Amino acid sequence: MTQGGEAMGRDDTGRVVFVAYGIAGEEIVAEIVEEKKNYARARLVEIVKSSPARVTPPCIHFGPPPLTPPPSTTGEGKGCGGCQWQHIACDAQLRFKTEIVREQFSRIGRIPDAPVRETIGMSEPWHYRNNVQFQMDGNGHLCFRALESHDLIPIRECHILHPLLDEMFRAVDLNTALDGVTLRAGTRTGQKMVILEGHDEEPPEISVDEPVSITYQTPEGEMTSLIGKDALHEELHGRLFRVSPAAFFQVNTEMAEKLVEWVEPYLAPRPEDVLLDAFSGVGTFGLLLAPRVARVIEIEADQDAVADARANAVDLANVEFHRGAVEDVLPRLKTKIDLAVADPPRAGFAARALDALIAQAPRALAYVSCDPATLARDARRLIDGGYRLRQVQPVDLFPQTYHIETVSWFEHE
Repeated sequence: MTQGGEAMGRDDTGRVVFVAYGIAGEEIVAEIVEEKKNYARARLVEIVKSSPARVTPPCIHFGPPPLTPPPSTTGEGKGCGGCQWQHIACDAQLRFKTEIVREQFSRIGRIPDAPVRETIGMSEPWHYRNNVQFQMDGNGHLCFRALESHDLIPIRECHILHPLLDEMFRAVDLNTALDGVTLRAGTRTGQKMVILEGHDEEPPEISVDEPVSITYQTPEGEMTSLIGKDALHEELHGRLFRVSPAAFFQVNTEMAEKLVEWVEPYLAPRPEDVLLDAFSGVGTFGLLLAPRVARVIEIEADQDAVADARANAVDLANVEFHRGAVEDVLPRLKTKIDLAVADPPRAGFAARALDALIAQAPRALAYVSCDPATLARDARRLIDGGYRLRQVQPVDLFPQTYHIETVSWFEHE
């Protein structure tokens, strides 16, 4: 299984072939649909020898057209791209994710013996998402993109939505033209929010019978609160976090708490420490650790997220905020950093930001990553810069998909 979620095999010439919906170890018949110089992509046509890990997906929208009923107007059999691994048993998904992380460290990071632990999974790996974004088709249907395509699939059911989102999904009845609809929920607080993405400056007229906040987003990204509150709140480890409509928050609240539970022992904070929280978002890691250290420095580029973090830290006197890109702010910091936690976007650290972090030489770094490839790349640079990779803990924030979250522990030697 590969980083992009496909199964990888070889044809009779030895050429690498990637096949969506295949499983490592299976013997299949596949039809080539894309040829490159060194590899090809193919669609699954027939399973000759099935993997023991293959299971029947519960969702009517999942799967490649060759193995499902003919495509219909309701979306069955069109291959929704929201999930890629519903055909793989959950315990096998965890094994594959562990193997993928190890392979990325070996191939990209040139760290063949990386200390990667087994992936931590959910006890109930369904109905977990607290945030989902739909596109709208010309008939007013809520849609996901098809796998590897821009085609829109009208969605009748989704098995990874948290029940609060599923309630909103089934209640949404729109009589106005929109570009998209985002549903968000505080799964611990019960708060619900609908974000309507329009192509007009003026918001539509909306009425609801449900206790839900509604926000309108213009084509320029401006947010206008139409009904209810202008933000929702979620709870992590007993602390309440304000989250604005466009601000980042982990989509799986239960497993986000697992991330925090690994970050703290990796850092082993002391009362006199200065902690850097890079790519801090609404302040999740830094604010939860603030009572354990002398000072927290938060760096975040998104204006709304910084405003949220300030509101979330109103009871904390030892937190300071810097708005801007980490690669711009961190090199200018004069304060000596003792510890660092970083949760960068999928692209990982910019080179300038990582150089500045290495120059600061904090004694421990907890690196939260949603992309094993860029993590492995950055790990190589950290090791070359004087750090030792102590442990990598994959955490399955995204069951039924190929996406992998990890927390890595680096110590300065």
